[in-house]
Amino acid sequence: MSNVGPVLVVTMIDDPTADLVIRELHGRGVPVVRLDSGDFPATLSVAATITSHGIEGTLSTPTRTADLSGVRSLYYRRPSRFAFPHLDEQNARFALTQARYGLGGVLAALPGCLYVNHPHRIGEAEFKPSGLAAAVTAGFQIPPTLVTSDPDAARTFIKPNRPVIYKPLSTPLYRNDAGVSCTVEVREVTADEIDDRVTGTAHLFQQRVDKVADVRVTVIGDHVFTVRIDSGLLDWRTDYDRLTYTPVQPPPGLIAALYRYLTHFGLVFGAFDFAIDHDGRWWFLECNPSGQWAWLEPETGLPMVAAMADLLERKPT
Repeated sequence: MSNVGPVLVVTMIDDPTADLVIRELHGRGVPVVRLDSGDFPATLSVAATITSHGIEGTLSTPTRTADLSGVRSLYYRRPSRFAFPHLDEQNARFALTQARYGLGGVLAALPGCLYVNHPHRIGEAEFKPSGLAAAVTAGFQIPPTLVTSDPDAARTFIKPNRPVIYKPLSTPLYRNDAGVSCTVEVREVTADEIDDRVTGTAHLFQQRVDKVADVRVTVIGDHVFTVRIDSGLLDWRTDYDRLTYTPVQPPPGLIAALYRYLTHFGLVFGAFDFAIDHDGRWWFLECNPSGQWAWLEPETGLPMVAAMADLLERKPT
């Protein structure tokens, strides 16, 4: 693979984090092709040949064309979904499947490309039960956790582990009765609140850590950025105005455990969340393989954008 080929940035049109990284890469003279897979096939086209050398061909947007055999790295963020609104339901379903396995398959098989992160590895790492199991294997402490659709099992778990919180297992788009986009909040739940509605799907219940602070640890290749977040909130994501940030040193052994976790899933980037309890213990909560991170740089002065650009440029460290 030529190390002077473009960086592919696969993301939606409104992505301030990608904007920062692309600006940094442009400043270094590194060629970038930005695309949203959701634009296929309207304004994004692919012509890929499978040869004895791997994938060859081109990927074209209205303003850029990438040689698929020379892509140095691919930054996979949060592209929009394929959509075929002009087709009826059955034909749209067929077209969507062909796009996913066609364009998606090409993007997942670029020869010599560094993926940050590979879309298949992202998909595997986004399953919370898998992530928690991998965290234990990596050497992290996790709070007692139950995944269930059984109300009796939920009540039995909650009573000896109080206080217990409920967390969504994933966070798809959710709209309230007024049609306003919102998120399902993390909150405490008691055994008395559990009823037969639990049988409707899978739920995650977890013992609440009696924490004094949260920590976001962002791993970007060989760089580890550790930021303590003080808020007094159960879920610090609910009110960013109340947050204060302090760069800190991780405890002994944590960095090795981070890389064991990432290696398990084949990742080179991860946004880890921990809670620190009153005894100073760090409890693993989750790792987001596509997590946000750029907002921390202006708050802390940590050179995170440069680190991501180094990784995508494939600059030796």
